[in-house]
Amino acid sequence: MYDGKIVLCGANSYEEKYYLNPDFEQLPDSVKDELKIMCVLYVHDVGGILTLVYEENGDLCFEVTAEEGDPMFDDIGSRLKIKQLQQEKADLLEALQMYYKVFFLGEEI
Repeated sequence: MYDGKIVLCGANSYEEKYYLNPDFEQLPDSVKDELKIMCVLYVHDVGGILTLVYEENGDLCFEVTAEEGDPMFDDIGSRLKIKQLQQEKADLLEALQMYYKVFFLGEEI
């Protein structure tokens, strides 16, 4: 159904915006709220742009970018924050991966 990487959601500290891919609007409101809070707090803390992306194999990855020469972006803090989120939100992230693999890639559990 999908080829290549698919963006789930993201937040941008430069434009102060949050984005949720409309293909995922059917997710429960509690999950959408948790994703929004997680992304917005991340960019508030370390700056830059955070995007949660599904790889071709269905793995959910954190992608971070920052404008060149951005003095407010904290590269080390970014890596630490992602590690923290991967630990604290492990159940949510695993469930989102399973959801994508089943409903978008057509895999069986």
